[in-house]
Amino acid sequence: MLRPLLLLPGLLCDGRLWRDCLPPLAGIADPRIADLTRDDSVAEMAARALDLVEGEERFAVAGLSMGGYVALEVWRQARGRITHLALLDTSARPDTEEQKRRRRALMALSKSGQFKGVTPRLLPSLIHPSRLDTPLAGEVMEMAARVGHDGFLRQQLAIMGRPDSRPDLPEIDIPTLVACGDEDLLTPPALHDEMAALIPGARRIGFARAAHLPTMEVPQEAGAALRDWLLR
Repeated sequence: MLRPLLLLPGLLCDGRLWRDCLPPLAGIADPRIADLTRDDSVAEMAARALDLVEGEERFAVAGLSMGGYVALEVWRQARGRITHLALLDTSARPDTEEQKRRRRALMALSKSGQFKGVTPRLLPSLIHPSRLDTPLAGEVMEMAARVGHDGFLRQQLAIMGRPDSRPDLPEIDIPTLVACGDEDLLTPPALHDEMAALIPGARRIGFARAAHLPTMEVPQEAGAALRDWLLR
């Protein structure tokens, strides 16, 4: 029987984030990709995502970046139903004041009619430098365009309002994958080391030559890691 797998995209991301890492999961998972563009709080995002697994007694959850924040909230809302948890390129910490300041600046830029300028500014932080002049960069920008101005603003509000999840981590008692690109600048490896140390039995993986979007940058490696995680 296929295991329902709730997939939670990051900021300015949609289902394209997961597309190329899904083939290794064939035969073991039933992927269900949440739309995280419609709500302005992590709690509301999680509640809407849970609609995708309504009626399922048990399911797995994987989130990347903002999706990781939502994954932790899904765990808080439905912890008794979750069999596996994957936290990719994310953090359990709340935003610092400096991070909030940068987000507000990007929101102001977007509100001024320069939404298309947001992604080029973010792109060097999202993918490895070796991929900035490749078709992948264009796909990341197209994905952001599909999320759009309004979705971006709602997502930023949700991110700024998220709670500190660190106190919850020691209570996670299911197979947990904590993974990130080795060259992730937005959520550096040290933040993942912190999470893995706090979650009992967590498996910590790093992806070489990848930054913040390893499911797109190194999809075969990311897919293999997800497969091994689901088979635990």
